[in-house]
Amino acid sequence: MITFEVQDMTCGHCVSSITKAVRAIDQGAQVTADLATHRVRIEPSGSDSTQLSDAIREAGYTPVPIADTEMAVGQAAPRSGCCCR
Repeated sequence: MITFEVQDMTCGHCVSSITKAVRAIDQGAQVTADLATHRVRIEPSGSDSTQLSDAIREAGYTPVPIADTEMAVGQAAPRSGCCCR
């Protein structure tokens, strides 16, 4: 999963434009956008993060990579052996 923060993604048209740009280079990519957090999550089927970032940038937006270790909103923290953590 590749995640970008795209602060200039502000409406449904932006989501559509970004989705089309990503799928133009990776037809099988699964794209999920969250307007509230300005995040775009992509499950690529054949592209790397640089190609995806370039596609979003060429569509007129400013993608900022988010480390895979950052958790999505509402996602539970992973457990690491001890029930107290």
